[in-house]
Formats: sequence, structure tokens, C-alpha cells
Amino acid sequence: MTQTSAPPEGARRADVRQGTRLRQAVGTIGGQNLSLVIALVAVLALFGSLNSDYLGWSNIQVMAQSATVVGLLALVQTVVIVCGALDISTGSQAGLTSVVSAMAFTSAGGNAMAGIGAALAVGVACGVVNGLIIVYGRVNPVIATLATLAAFKGVAQLISDGSAQGYVLGDDIFIFIGRGKIAGVPVLMWILLAVAIAVHILLKYTDVGRNIYAIGGNDTAARLAGIDINKYLISVYALAGLVAAVAGIILTARTGSGQPTSGSEGLELKAITAAALGGCALKGGRGGVGGTLLAVALLGALDNGLTVQGVNSFWQNVAQGTLLVCAVVIQQRRSGERPVGLPT
Repeated sequence: MTQTSAPPEGARRADVRQGTRLRQAVGTIGGQNLSLVIALVAVLALFGSLNSDYLGWSNIQVMAQSATVVGLLALVQTVVIVCGALDISTGSQAGLTSVVSAMAFTSAGGNAMAGIGAALAVGVACGVVNGLIIVYGRVNPVIATLATLAAFKGVAQLISDGSAQGYVLGDDIFIFIGRGKIAGVPVLMWILLAVAIAVHILLKYTDVGRNIYAIGGNDTAARLAGIDINKYLISVYALAGLVAAVAGIILTARTGSGQPTSGSEGLELKAITAAALGGCALKGGRGGVGGTLLAVALLGALDNGLTVQGVNSFWQNVAQGTLLVCAVVIQQRRSGERPVGLPT
């Protein structure tokens, strides 16, 4: 009978060190983020094999620019969800501020800063309205922002008569925002990166961010700790409105005019899907920028791949809905809570 010799001590120690480094790497990336990386690589490999131009730099820029608006809304949706709330009205806010930016630009005689300033002010106002309804009206965030989704969309259609407004592509600032490049990289990508860094610093390295996590994790304990939850909720929704306004300005710069609904329809679903896929617990207290950006990249790569392959655009909605359901199911399983309607 042949006896198998044990591996030398040095080899065993090397294996242990390698395994430790692997576990540390996975721990640093996070299990949720690692699965997103694997899914993103798989999607890129699949569509790259089907179309040689898919992974070309020009198409990658197209993907990135197309995902910028969704990325901005997903980043701020991450903050709202971590705080234990939800904002379904971000898409309508983007549409409303897009119209406002173009109309203010035209009214001011082609002054881009007037259009941008007006849009930012309206975005913050919309966010504050959401916060006030939730805090002082004591309305559930989902119901409150579902109502304002319809209201903001209606206002955008009323002031624009339901059609595109203004023409901004004769202005250098809007052209630079929508089509300019810095160091060979589109300005839109730099804007997304800047907002991502700002949100990451806010959540991870400030007392404000720690309080937001505390509110989402356990609002009762946060209140007993002296955190002014009402002030934080209103501020978080104001931030959501501000970033939605940035997204609206980008919509105007990319399309050349203010868009009341076209371009902003369904953005809220994409933003929530990206945040949920990125690891945000819909009950609050957990989530981060890294996972959200990976999820945005995954959704953008999937949408672009389906478009390049000539797949009916309706399938993109099916894919987004399916991914959102999968994300929620995974969260429910991880939480260990009793499934609704099933025995324990």
C-alpha cells in the first residue's frame, strides 16, 4: 500500500499565507461587491465576444456617459436609503430641473449660470418639500415621494406645455458639460467621480455620515443619543434634490433642451435598483458608494450590450426589474427574517 507523504512545512505555511491574503482581499472588497465584479466581468466578456466594438474605448465612453445620470441619482439614493428612507421622486425632479434650467437660460438671454443656478435652487426646494411632508406630515417616505413624483412631473409638464424647452447647445458652458473632455475623459465622468468622492467622504469620514448610518440602523437609539432625526431627514432629501438637479442639468446639456419627461422617465427605478444591488439595505443602516458604482456599471454595461445587439429595449426594463427582485430576495435571506406568508 502506497503511503502519501505530507507536504513540507514550508509549502503548508505558503498555502496558509496565500489563503489569508485571499480572505483579506475578499474582506476588503466585500462579498457583495465581489459578486458584482464577477457579474460585471461576465457581462463585459459576453457582449465583448458577440461584438468586437463593444469593449472599444469609444463605446466604453458611451456607456459611461449614458450611466452618468443614473449614477448620480443612485449615489444620492444610497444616502437616502442608508438613512432608512426612500426617494421615488428623483426622476421627476431631474425632469423638472431640466426644464427649469433651459427656460431660465432662455429668459436670462442665454446666461448659462442663470439656468444652472435656477435648476439647483428648484432641486433643493423639491428635496426640502419631500422632507417636510415626511417629517411634519408624518407620511411614509414611499407614499410621500410617490405623490411628489406625480406632482413634480405634472409641474414640469405644465410649465413646458409638455414639450422640450429652449436650446442650449449654442452656449459654451452647456456644450462643455454635455460634450467636453478633460484629459481625454468626458466631463460627465468627472462630475460623477466628484460626486461619488464627496458622498463617500460624507458617509465614511464625517460625524454627519455616522449619524446617518445610526438613524438608518436604529432610529430610536439615534434619537435617545441626541441626534435630531427630523433635521437630518430634511437635509438628506435636500441633498437628493440638489444632486437630482445636477442630473437634470446634464440631461439638458446632453439633449440640448429642457426635457419634462423624455430622458428622466424611469430613472428612479434604475437608481433604486443600483443602490439595492450595490448592497444598500432597504431598511437602512447599510450601504456604500463602492457597491453602488459597481451596480451602476453593471446596469450600464447590460443596457448598452442589449442595445448593441439590437435587442428590444423593453427587455431592459425586464432585466432591471429582475435584478431588483433578486437584490431584495438576497437581502431578505441574509437578514434571517421570517418570509411573509410562510411558516417559520
